[in-house]
Amino acid sequence: MVTIVDYDLYQVPPRWLFLRLETSDGRVGWGEPVVEGRARTVKTAVEELLDTYLLGSDPDPIEDHWQTMYRGGFYRGGPVLMSAIAGIDQALWDLKGKQFGAPVYELLGGKARNRVQVYQWVGGDRPSEVADAARRQVDSGLTAVKMNGTPEFRAIDTPAAVEAAADRLREVRETVGPEVGVGVDFHGRVSKSMAKRLARALDPHDPMFLEEPVTPGHDEALTALAAHTTTPIATGERHYSRWDFKPLLESGAVDVVQPDLSHAGGITEVRKIAAMAEAYDVALAPHCPLGPIAFAACLQVDAVAHNALIQEQSLNIHYNETADVLDYLADPSVFDYGDGFVDLPEEPGLGIAIDDAAVRERAGDVDWHNPVWRHDDGSVAEW
Repeated sequence: MVTIVDYDLYQVPPRWLFLRLETSDGRVGWGEPVVEGRARTVKTAVEELLDTYLLGSDPDPIEDHWQTMYRGGFYRGGPVLMSAIAGIDQALWDLKGKQFGAPVYELLGGKARNRVQVYQWVGGDRPSEVADAARRQVDSGLTAVKMNGTPEFRAIDTPAAVEAAADRLREVRETVGPEVGVGVDFHGRVSKSMAKRLARALDPHDPMFLEEPVTPGHDEALTALAAHTTTPIATGERHYSRWDFKPLLESGAVDVVQPDLSHAGGITEVRKIAAMAEAYDVALAPHCPLGPIAFAACLQVDAVAHNALIQEQSLNIHYNETADVLDYLADPSVFDYGDGFVDLPEEPGLGIAIDDAAVRERAGDVDWHNPVWRHDDGSVAEW
């Protein structure tokens, strides 16, 4: 019997954690288990799961491994455990695809599309110069962009702050025209009171969607928010399982779910979340401001989910100051974007070849943490 015999974990810049899983027949599978800013914590969780449940076992029964990791420890859910499971699950599917010489999507029933639309971030954490940045991306061939809607935002902020957000979106819309999608990410920075005002102010400029308009924990406010806007509402990057998504879907307030393949249990779980969303006429747009392994995993689910709308990707995102997505690929052309789309990878497994030497050369104690923002009165602001 083929067994899992070894693994390695690599913290690599700018803020990623890569898992290399090896089997007794020489196959290698890659996963990306990470919570941005908590890489060391998730690394420990991955080690605990692998040492407890998977080392020495057959890699084939992925569903059983998933259920064991999720249910076997009694306590379940949350960002750390689900991200650890996610990266291991990605690596197991990579191994499975290489076993059968096929992309993962072929093992999930075969592709429902040939390519996936992608979008590019513009404007940075505190959005500025977004119109010029959006123009450059559209000139390069992309057909959709996403921007942060606001910097720090008070619980009840001023009309000027609302107007500034609307003006930024107006400038982008006037620059790129009506044929380009423009997503606006509230990033959970906005209270439910101000989310209503912002949604109404942004509506005339036709955003593609409003992302995470309230912080997780206040999802009940989305129903009232939906009544204040015609813009589709998107959320889900901080929801970690189908059980987290169930009340969102039942509320009828959400139009796009955004599970993260490195946070929400990997390919196994996000495939199920996508199917649940389809039953509620809700689109799928996986969250992915991460590295090449996470992006490749997203494309496998996008390939088979009929309701997949668009895919986030992090090439040149404002976090990637010391390394970027293509730096760790033996063949960067696998992620070439043509006319705003990326073709589905055709190689076995996740469809990418990781440059082992580049990973080992750059690996170290990468200690990235998001900034802590504060309001003018010194209180902590949502980042």
